[in-house]
Amino acid sequence: MADRGWLETGRVTAPGTTSVFAGFRFPPEVISVAVRWYLRYGLSYRDVEELPAERGVTVDHVTIYRWVQRFTPEFIEAARPCRHAPGDRWFADETYLRVAGTWAYLYRAVDQHGQVIDVLLSVKRDLAAARRFFTRAPRAGTVPVEVTTDRAPAYPRVLDELIPSALHTVGQYANNPIEVDHGRLKARLRPMLGLKPSPLSAGPRRRPRVRAESAPRPLRHCHRRPRTPQATEGLRRPGNHCMTGRDSSCQA
Repeated sequence: MADRGWLETGRVTAPGTTSVFAGFRFPPEVISVAVRWYLRYGLSYRDVEELPAERGVTVDHVTIYRWVQRFTPEFIEAARPCRHAPGDRWFADETYLRVAGTWAYLYRAVDQHGQVIDVLLSVKRDLAAARRFFTRAPRAGTVPVEVTTDRAPAYPRVLDELIPSALHTVGQYANNPIEVDHGRLKARLRPMLGLKPSPLSAGPRRRPRVRAESAPRPLRHCHRRPRTPQATEGLRRPGNHCMTGRDSSCQA
């Protein structure tokens, strides 16, 4: 079984079927394993391409990219029943990463089970960003009884305002669970060469403003006219340090 990434490797119509894999040339097992390898391990699309090839299945990395874009939501929904209920002990912190070439701060929180509670991408690391994050995070369904953060000055004020019943912990090494999770995230983003903005979240594109410009000015001639002997008579000569008629001290 081989695939070169051309258009004939896409889905074909298969009416009357309800499987999410219906219409694809490759068996569901091949697609599921390829997508799981990419989502679970820090591999690039070309790395995943080599793994099926070692097992006799030739798949182009572009096809694997299409599989990941198509079936990642299905994997999320399939894994949702296996998740723990959100815990009541949160570890919150922010990290920085590059999105479309621009550095931004990513606020994240995990519970005592290591599950991600919520994330928030912000251009600035300030009080307003922390307030937005802790306003959204309790929507997961659980109000924490303890929140562990670093010593950023914005956290105590925001927690006293939004979650006053939670115990705020800032002890040394207490926030290691979220720091370790940051490491896993960056290790996953490294083969992806950073994040790119989603076309669905980018919003409508605005047309750039075109400023009317005046008519171009005529170019000046850069060619100099040849000097006549009368024009060069008063110029500086070797041994003569003055210009004729311009310095009275040099006049006899």
